[in-house]
Amino acid sequence: MLEPTFNAPQSLALLRLGTLLRARGYRFVTPTPLSHQRVNQRPGNAMAKGLRDVFGWSRPFADGTLDEEILDSMREAEVLQPHAQGWISQVRWSTLGDGLYVHSRFPTEESDAVFFGPDTYRFTRLLRDYLAHTNQPLRRIADIGCGAGPGAITAAQLRPGAEVMALDINPRALALTAVNARLAGIYNLRVQSSDLLRDVDGQFDMIIANPPYMLDPQQRTYRHGGGKHGAGLSLAIFDTAMERLAPGGTLLLYTGVAIVDGEDPLLNAIRLSLGDTGWDWDYQEIDPDVFGEELEKPQYDQAERIACVALRLSYQPNLRQR
Repeated sequence: MLEPTFNAPQSLALLRLGTLLRARGYRFVTPTPLSHQRVNQRPGNAMAKGLRDVFGWSRPFADGTLDEEILDSMREAEVLQPHAQGWISQVRWSTLGDGLYVHSRFPTEESDAVFFGPDTYRFTRLLRDYLAHTNQPLRRIADIGCGAGPGAITAAQLRPGAEVMALDINPRALALTAVNARLAGIYNLRVQSSDLLRDVDGQFDMIIANPPYMLDPQQRTYRHGGGKHGAGLSLAIFDTAMERLAPGGTLLLYTGVAIVDGEDPLLNAIRLSLGDTGWDWDYQEIDPDVFGEELEKPQYDQAERIACVALRLSYQPNLRQR
């Protein structure tokens, strides 16, 4: 199993592995866990036959499947693990646009797993769309719960003059974000351990977040949102942003919510909190029905569906605040 963090030689080896994969034209779009499982269970898919099978589909592979240059980098990064059928990679690599990101292998079962999937693609698309249409000066940007770093890296690429902070409580996430940022050639990004913004000083012109929002009985860090409906962490980020946004600053929150009896409990809580405070905000459903298989679990026995939603909240200092 991977150590929670990587030492310098391991990080360099992981960076070299990513460089090799990119040079070989590697591309892989990571699907939902259920789709991943279904594809891997198809006849003929038990063993890896090439790079995408090893580093995308997380399939075991036999000797001779990968070349020695790739294997040497895996050994040095300590991500090559013995398997009953040969070997298996401890990490996965996904493409996002022209970028390549390392994250946890499938299945993501460990508490400190670093998740990457369809929500990542929706979140970064939302962020790109927002940044393409705003003239807001951005000097300091914080990504709360950065995971593998796609949000922070996207922001750093699109706003190269900004200081971007990639924040997470998971040491493994911070280590992988650092590797992904170097692979992307990003130098205006800093990784730092922080629970929300408690370990970071000052105000921010923009706060972005794609937090966990599922109800997970095991309360795994990468997955569990907390609260009655899984919206606990999303609401904590909302509250933090209201305290730490600079004048004119914006929160862009992408998350999910369990819809109960036709009601969105996250939206209801936000409306109640904002009231007539004068904050400028909008809220939209991006996808009305995701992770439908979760509805079969006891913790979702009251939910009709799980929706992906986005909140934009802007601090307007000339308007009345709460």
